[in-house]
Amino acid sequence: MSALRRTAAAMALAVTAATLSTAVAAPTASAAPPTAAVALGDSFISGEGAGSYQPVVDVTGVARSFPGWTAPNSNAFFCHRSANASLHKATLPGIQDRFNLACSGGQPHDIAAASSARTNGRQVAAQLDQLRTVAQTHDIDLVLIGLGSNNSSFTFGGVAEKCANRFIADAWTGWWEFWAYLNGPVEQNPCSDADLATPAQITAATSETTAAVRQILTTLREVDADGQHRVVLQDYTNPLPLDLAPTYHSEDNRDDTRDKFRALGAERYAAGCPIHRASLAPGHRFSQGLGTIVRSARDTLAAEFANADLVYLNVQRAFDGARLCENSNSPTGTLATPIRLMDNPPNGTFVTSLSGKDKIAIQRIANTCVSYFQTCQESWHPNAAGHQVLGQCLSGAATTGARTVACVRSANGTIGVS
Repeated sequence: MSALRRTAAAMALAVTAATLSTAVAAPTASAAPPTAAVALGDSFISGEGAGSYQPVVDVTGVARSFPGWTAPNSNAFFCHRSANASLHKATLPGIQDRFNLACSGGQPHDIAAASSARTNGRQVAAQLDQLRTVAQTHDIDLVLIGLGSNNSSFTFGGVAEKCANRFIADAWTGWWEFWAYLNGPVEQNPCSDADLATPAQITAATSETTAAVRQILTTLREVDADGQHRVVLQDYTNPLPLDLAPTYHSEDNRDDTRDKFRALGAERYAAGCPIHRASLAPGHRFSQGLGTIVRSARDTLAAEFANADLVYLNVQRAFDGARLCENSNSPTGTLATPIRLMDNPPNGTFVTSLSGKDKIAIQRIANTCVSYFQTCQESWHPNAAGHQVLGQCLSGAATTGARTVACVRSANGTIGVS
């Protein structure tokens, strides 16, 4: 072989080696990000009532742990994001990580704006900003949304407080006595439909909720790289039955239609259901109205976002047979938290019995909830067992081919989604 040919061969070998080396050293395609399920919305999604509350990062970037019972209710921790929330209990095939961004007391306003920007809002960033942060590191495949029970017209906490306070005032005071709550006299009549939410308020709440969910869908379209995600819009289940078990109808030959019935008031409070029987039917119509808000939002946006994977999850019958005071051993075996108050000053010890207390003591206890709402905000929410059931509901909604599904608890306690 001539020197020229040897040189040419050596050059060819060097080029081949260099090519192979480059091919080996070239970076591989970037790995797909981990998949995520995200929860947005209010207390029924955050895990209120389920305990095991996790630290929550506030608007300053600081993770806030439990700040004590007398801390401002605006503290981010009181979002009550629970490790027992339904998002964490659901079976979600293909999901690697889960992010609970919901906040107890959350309203449609809090989706695109910091909650602290409104009256009584908590010190947390806009939920959309938190969602964008998750999308920087994860492929969002499932979003659970719970909106509708709180808005600029009414809030679930306000409705519950109103009806419970009316019952307690009626049980412990006569019509001729003054009832000096911090916010003035409290009515003693059962709650009516108009006391909970008027048709006009439901209409306004529907518009607010729809606008907020529209913002979520628009943001998901911008931040979810593969554009593949299911959005589940969950409504609300009533913690109380259509009627109380007979054992709670009267005590000492007094029912809740006459003036003063302290023994009956104490009995129902201990069982977790200080409520007039006449308030129960309006309460269920209110829950159905919340369902209408959520379903209407889903239907409206399904028409606007033709390719969106939107599922309406109806959970209004998910607690059938296990609601507070539906059975004689309440609150044992129920799926919701009882009304529980603390005495003043609050120290973490809940008052479980009102027996033998006079109206002055009752006034003081009730006012503690007004001054330190965090002491009673768990009341009438799904408990840990309830969130376990809602997790089963979410499991079904995450895999169904239907766009509207109902989650129902049967008489034997099994949960069906269809």
